[in-house]
Amino acid sequence: MQYKRMPIEIESPENLGYDSIECNLAESSVRDVLFNEININLNHLAIAYGDHIGKPALRKLIADEYETISADDILLTVGAAGALFIIHSSLLTKGDHLIVVRPNYATNIETPVAIGCEISFTDLRFEEKYALDIKKLKSAIKPNTKLISITTPHNPTGTIFSEPQLVALSKLAEESDCYLLVDETYRDISFQLPAPLAASLNKKVISVSSVSKAYGIPGIRLGWLITQDKNLQDLFLAAKEQMHICNSVVDEEIAYQYLLNKEKYFPGIKKEVSNNFHILKNWIKDHQHLEWIEPSGGVVCFPKFKKEVELDTEKFYTVLLKNYKTYVGPGHWFEQSKRSFRLGFGWEKSEVFERGLQNIDKAISESLKQI
Repeated sequence: MQYKRMPIEIESPENLGYDSIECNLAESSVRDVLFNEININLNHLAIAYGDHIGKPALRKLIADEYETISADDILLTVGAAGALFIIHSSLLTKGDHLIVVRPNYATNIETPVAIGCEISFTDLRFEEKYALDIKKLKSAIKPNTKLISITTPHNPTGTIFSEPQLVALSKLAEESDCYLLVDETYRDISFQLPAPLAASLNKKVISVSSVSKAYGIPGIRLGWLITQDKNLQDLFLAAKEQMHICNSVVDEEIAYQYLLNKEKYFPGIKKEVSNNFHILKNWIKDHQHLEWIEPSGGVVCFPKFKKEVELDTEKFYTVLLKNYKTYVGPGHWFEQSKRSFRLGFGWEKSEVFERGLQNIDKAISESLKQI
């Protein structure tokens, strides 16, 4: 496999250096939790090899959220990224074809590219409110199509695929004898009634999630994949064992104790997200230079400069970071124009977030082309 570093990782805030950023609006997760903010006790944890599938009590805790899912349907992984790599490397070969609904998280494209797969894209368009055209996606299916890849709530736009759309996609995968991969890492942060867990729809659907985006504990690297297909689960476990054998028992224990007390911590997270979302909506309402499709979930959105705005985009990003120490995710992270950018509204506290939005306005003013 020929690996290539992805712009979203090369230019990530943690790679750039957090000390160079005062208003981090590029983050795609909620604020990071400090260890002393949560009541975690690891004193009696044996630092040993863990269960290869994953800590049974943690898998049961996750499964109990869903009526038709059991702990045996869940494989714990090294973050959602680990789950995605297991899925891609297990299911896809050089002769396979997949369909990626784009924009999408870069690894859902770059790993299949490294494998040598043929990829077709079904693009979500701003002009169509980032709505999914299932007929268009269906027309892209080929005899060798192995996988359809989507995210919901969507990264980077924050739009959500409806229950009828998910059902239609799951049936399409079943009829076409391929798999539907659904990245649901933002599922617990939704501004509307969430659709059923995708993997609960049929055995051709694989759900992926983690504790990174919605819970603020990305540093423990704990995610999972869910499938009701026992043979597929065995395949994924074999891949995991060859990569890692098992997860870190420390990471699994922290995730378990955190999720066991989720209702103690999560309301505060949702309140901070809601406050920032309110600030964001007021800021972008009738904005002179920017427009958006309002997100329905998650903690990111994807505003774009209006067509009539004459802007030096490179200068905008440079001025924003160098002069105002404010960072957003440029569109090329998602193979889109730099006239769009991902703006995260879950990571910074409201006062800093609001200042970051004001800095965006200042950088725009300094980057407008003189006519």
